[in-house]
Amino acid sequence: MNKKMKLLLCGTLVSIFILGFLMGAHGKRISTGGDNKEIYEYLKTFSDVIDLVKKNYVDEVKDKEIVYAAIKGVLESLDPHSSFLPPDMYKDIQTETKGEFGGIGIEITIKDSFPTVITPIEDTPAFKAGIKSGDLIMRIDGKPTKNMSLMSVVKLIRGAKGKPVILTIMRDGFTIPKDFTIVRDIIKVKSVKYRMMDDQYGYIRIVQFQENTSKDLNNALDELQKKNNIKGILLDLRNNPGGLLEQAVEVSDKFLSEGMIVYIEGRNKEDSKMKFYAHKKDDYIGPLVVLVNEGSASASEIVAGALQDYKRAIIVGTKTFGKGSVQTIFPLGDGSGVRLTTAKYFTPKGRSIQAEGIVPDIVVESNIVRSKERPLPVLEKDLEKHINAEKEIQKPKTDDVKRLESEDFQISMGLQILKSWNALRGK
Repeated sequence: MNKKMKLLLCGTLVSIFILGFLMGAHGKRISTGGDNKEIYEYLKTFSDVIDLVKKNYVDEVKDKEIVYAAIKGVLESLDPHSSFLPPDMYKDIQTETKGEFGGIGIEITIKDSFPTVITPIEDTPAFKAGIKSGDLIMRIDGKPTKNMSLMSVVKLIRGAKGKPVILTIMRDGFTIPKDFTIVRDIIKVKSVKYRMMDDQYGYIRIVQFQENTSKDLNNALDELQKKNNIKGILLDLRNNPGGLLEQAVEVSDKFLSEGMIVYIEGRNKEDSKMKFYAHKKDDYIGPLVVLVNEGSASASEIVAGALQDYKRAIIVGTKTFGKGSVQTIFPLGDGSGVRLTTAKYFTPKGRSIQAEGIVPDIVVESNIVRSKERPLPVLEKDLEKHINAEKEIQKPKTDDVKRLESEDFQISMGLQILKSWNALRGK
C-alpha cells in the first residue's frame, strides 16, 4: 500500500477533537471525455451565479469565500460524512490520528436540524462534564445552532486550551434545556487500557483506533499473559468511534489465524475492491468476548464483524452504530482538503454494515431496564442523506475493579459469559 495513503474509518461523523479521519489519497483529475459534456453546461450556470453575486450582492464577497462555500455545499449534499476541510482543519487532521487533539472530546453529527452528540470520549472535558450520547446541542455560547452546518458547529466549539464553552443541551428527561460549561483542553486519548478481572480474566478496552493501537494491544496482551494465567479476555469496543482501517485489520489479526478480515469496494466494484487477510502466528487464541454498543462504529464494527463471522468471539451488548462507508481525504493545492465517501466495507461473509450495524450474539443493555433519563442513541440510519444499506496503565485496587464491574452491567455479563465459555460454545 502506498505509504502516502492511509485509510481511516470515521466511527461517527465529525468530532470536535477529531475533525476528520485521514484516509490518505492524492487528488484525481476529472475526465474531460464526452460523458462529462453536460457538466460544463451546469458549470456555466454556476459561473453566472458567481458573477451575479460579485456584481450585485449588497456587500463585497471575496472570491475565496464564494468558492469555499460552493465546495462545502456540494459535499454536504452528498452524505453525512463527505465534507470540505479548509486549510486549518486539514492541517489539524494530520496529527489527530496520533492520539492528541484540541477540543472538548465529543463526536457529533446533525440530526433533526440540530448538532447531536454521538458519544463523549471518556476522560475528556465533555465526558467529565456529563455530556451524553443523544444530547441535542441547542446553543453554543448562546448562539442558536438550528440548521447550522457541521463545520460551523465545529468552529464554534473549538478554541484555545483553558477557554470555556457553554453548550445548551436538551435530552430525554429534561423539561427545559440545560447549560453545560466545558473548559477546552488538549485532549490526549490513550488508545488501549487494560487490567485484570477476578484474578483470572483480562479486560482490554480500545478507546479509538490510532497509529499505535495494534502495538499497544500487543503490550497489553503480553502483560496480561506474562503475569497471569488468564482464562479469557473481555475486549471492550463500546463507544469506540473508529479510526484507522489498517489498525482495525491488525487488531482483528491478533485474534484470527487465517481468512479474510474485511474487504472494501467502491462504485467500480472490481477495480476498487481491496481485501485484507489474517496471518498465521502465535497470538491470543483463548476465549474472547467482545462488548459493543450504539457508540461502536466503523473500525470497531470491522473488528466485531470479522470475529463474529468466524465465530471467534461472542459479541455482547447492543446493536452498533452502522457506519459501513469509507472516506478518502484528497489534499487540494491551496492546503485545503476534500473528505469524500468513496467505498463501502464488508465483513468476511459479505455483510454490509452500512445503516444496519452489528447485532450482538447476546443482547445486553447497559442496564437491565433502560431508564427514562437515558438519552436515545443516535445511529447511522437516523442521519439525513445516509447511504442505504446493502443486503500500559497502573492496576486499580481489587476493590475498585469489583466496584466497576458491579456498576457496569455489560462488563459483569461479559465476565459471566467468559466463565461459562465452554458451556456456551458447546451449544
